Amino acid sequence: MPILNRAAELQSEATEWRRHLHANPEILYDVENTASFVEQKLKEFGVDEVVTGIGRTGVVGVIKGRGQGDRAIGLRADMDALPLTEITGKPWASTTEGRMHACGHDGHTAMLLGAAKYLAETRTFHGNVVVIFQPAEEGGRGALAMVEDGLMERFGIAEVYGMHNMPGMAAGSFAIRKGGIMAAPDKFAIKIGGRGGHAAEPHNTIDPIVVGAQIVGALQTIAARNANPLRSVVVSVTQFHAGTTHNIIPEEAYLTGTVRSLDEAVRDLAEKRIAELAHGIAAANGAKAEFEYERACPVTVNHPAETNYAAQAAIDIAGVHNVDTDVDASMAGEDFAFMLQARPGAYIMIGNGKTAGLHNPAYDFNDDVIGLGISYWVRLAERRLTE
Repeated sequence: MPILNRAAELQSEATEWRRHLHANPEILYDVENTASFVEQKLKEFGVDEVVTGIGRTGVVGVIKGRGQGDRAIGLRADMDALPLTEITGKPWASTTEGRMHACGHDGHTAMLLGAAKYLAETRTFHGNVVVIFQPAEEGGRGALAMVEDGLMERFGIAEVYGMHNMPGMAAGSFAIRKGGIMAAPDKFAIKIGGRGGHAAEPHNTIDPIVVGAQIVGALQTIAARNANPLRSVVVSVTQFHAGTTHNIIPEEAYLTGTVRSLDEAVRDLAEKRIAELAHGIAAANGAKAEFEYERACPVTVNHPAETNYAAQAAIDIAGVHNVDTDVDASMAGEDFAFMLQARPGAYIMIGNGKTAGLHNPAYDFNDDVIGLGISYWVRLAERRLTE
């Protein structure tokens, strides 16, 4: 089953939606105009129920099938953009300085809208398709907000599925895996308190820069010597701030960074070891360390059976040679993990072709894959609600 003819017909219209959204990006939960656009389109399509304000600014549409039953599956797209200045120069480039769709959420929204239009026209399934348009994926935990607002229970969702574009992966292809597919993206901060003084008299000081440098080096041993080498973890120090001038040893130093893991036990280990190393090294040098650790979202874990369903839907429209069913996991994070904790489901990648990378000011979603994405959503929904 190749790309659906109707999906191909919808591609031009959906591309217009995508470019409109791209030109008018909104961030985090402040997506009122985007949500209003989505709401308007769903109502135009004849979607049976359109609900706004789920998870503050999320939008949910319910499409009822012609067949018997009330079983429901959820299909999710994210709506928010990033605080980034665009440099693409495209006619549809962002019209708001400092904001752009640099992760393709405009494309995700357009593809799911296209699928909603198709499914509302055809309704060749039993039960309900619930289309979910989520705010605040980029650091705001919008998925959790929607779950906590009763998303799954209110709409009777039994399974939930997500999709994300992937630059560098061939257009026309998909990739998925069972188990952890995206990492838990945690943050940490360490404040080192020493004793400042004249740079010519270091023996009269407790130098927080030297202490910080030792901590940075020691943190590399978490992956190299503490974690099971078969269970991936990344510990990266991304900021080191200290001092004001060349001849003063400062009183304090600050380190911040990120931990990426695909296993909750490894996640726990990393947090524990960072704290132990920071406090231990500081104490050994006569300094003090304050430690903070923030867990952003869990590992995105694909459920086995639902991964098989998603993979088969992709194979149906793209062909077996264009679907990687055991792709390497990514150390990037994804708050769809919260939805997969609430219900079984799966998260799949769709190739974006040779484009700039995600979160890059030169990035743009590849409109050529919109028809494929619409077809995937339709095929998945019809498969899960007619079997």
